[in-house]
Amino acid sequence: MWTTINQIFTSNHSQNAWAHLASDNAWHKVLTGATDGVTNVHLVLSVAKATGKQVYIVLDTAKNITQVYL
Repeated sequence: MWTTINQIFTSNHSQNAWAHLASDNAWHKVLTGATDGVTNVHLVLSVAKATGKQVYIVLDTAKNITQVYL
């Protein structure tokens, strides 16, 4: 789905990144499993938020973010 990012959240915990999506007004966790993968997705989400651009988000069945296109 194409959407804008309302907010971004991360912490000092390993693989803990979240995005609040405008499309459904809800928080979604970046799917864990690969540290570099979580970092890369979080980076793209952060750039989208900072520039106000829309991104295409792919969610799994549990509503975790698995892919992002900018």
